[in-house]
Amino acid sequence: MTTERIDRTSVGLRSERGPILLAVMLSIGLVAIDATILATAVPSVVADLGGFTQFPWLFSIYLLAQAVSVPIYGKLADQRGRKPIMLLGVGLFVLGSVLCGFAWSMPALIAFRLVQGLGAGAIQPIGMTIVGDIYTVAERAKVQGYIASVWGISSFVGPTLGGVFSDFISWRWIFFVNIPLGIAAAWVLVRRFEEKVADKTSHRIDYSGAILLAVGGSLLLLGLLEGGVMWDWDSPASIVILAAAVVLLVGFVFVERRAAEPILPLWVLRQRVLNSANSAALLIGLLMIGLSTYVPLFAQSVLGTSALVAGFALAAMTLGWPIAASFAGRIYLRVGFRTTMLMGSLIVVLGSGVLLTVGSGSSVLHLAAACFVIGVGLGFSASPSVVAAQSSVDWQTRGVVTGANMFSRSVGSAVGVAVFGAVANGVVAARLGDDHADLEKVPAEVLAPAVHDVYYGAAAAALLLVVAVLFMPNRITERPLRD
Repeated sequence: MTTERIDRTSVGLRSERGPILLAVMLSIGLVAIDATILATAVPSVVADLGGFTQFPWLFSIYLLAQAVSVPIYGKLADQRGRKPIMLLGVGLFVLGSVLCGFAWSMPALIAFRLVQGLGAGAIQPIGMTIVGDIYTVAERAKVQGYIASVWGISSFVGPTLGGVFSDFISWRWIFFVNIPLGIAAAWVLVRRFEEKVADKTSHRIDYSGAILLAVGGSLLLLGLLEGGVMWDWDSPASIVILAAAVVLLVGFVFVERRAAEPILPLWVLRQRVLNSANSAALLIGLLMIGLSTYVPLFAQSVLGTSALVAGFALAAMTLGWPIAASFAGRIYLRVGFRTTMLMGSLIVVLGSGVLLTVGSGSSVLHLAAACFVIGVGLGFSASPSVVAAQSSVDWQTRGVVTGANMFSRSVGSAVGVAVFGAVANGVVAARLGDDHADLEKVPAEVLAPAVHDVYYGAAAAALLLVVAVLFMPNRITERPLRD
């Protein structure tokens, strides 16, 4: 662990590496804004295209495509270099955005969201990998503030743009707005990012492993996302999908054991640093989806707020995260990774405890305060875990490691959808019977205890996060930026 003092002017946007950092920020901005801008426009989209029963797939198909492609992009970036894979991701995302903007039906829009998801699967992990390549651990303590600011700004810009476009222009512009951002990011990458691929020898692409991971991972996420929604958990469809996923993923493990250049090397599962970081990422994904799904629902249906106010209650979490992440670097350089992440996870536990005190008579500020505290804790937990994982490996495997971390977070989100959905629906079914309507139409006096049980689940996940963090080494021997 280095203790060198880093001048912000040597790593900021005006530094020699500044244009590359700017390109990464613009690229990640595409994904960050997309995470919030579409939700506010759904009523306008449905009013124009129809397909109300199909609109959840606008989010599910994007998540599926993003999640299963992340490990594949990570491996390709280690083989071919970061630049071509990042440009591919930006290109796919912009292409998907253009197609979405011209979509003529809900099925077409869903298909084009898949293209967007494939682009997003490259942008975020490869962007973070580039940051890991060009900055040392000490420098990333400063750079984290720039990356975190993208998410902080997007948490407010996204919903605002979505509302403005939907109400005053057209929902199609929530996709067209990505075009100038994507072009700017690609132009800077082409002009200013020069990289020297560490290994110029010919590579063998693990097609079998990639196919098994993509199909098996898609079926697993599909089963978790739609189980209890599109079909019952004990239905033939659910059993067949989840069983097929298990068979394919077991086959993937066997293939990877014999592959010359596995798409996801199994040694990733045997390193203490990576296991702790990936376990933390999974639990963070679970916590995020729990809050993102049930906080706005509770605010609107139980506390009686508007959709806009409910959105800002959740935005308190996305505001707390970047604020904490911008300070996390200074802390882990002084006290170590485990200590910093432990502090963050304990703050998450504290925030979860505050969330448990929110009731039907609480104010929306009470709910927002709990979200803000949890966001601060996640910021101190998530950012150091990614830096620790990247710093423990060399250039040739940094893409795979970053991709595995992002994939773990996506799996956590899918697991969270399944677990929290089962908890909430179980409580509602016990009170209203199996013929109850969807959660948005459940009476407040029934919905309140259902969501409260979800908050208990979030608190349990927060405690598990503390356990996962304890396995992280406090100090890590940093590998050189390039061997």
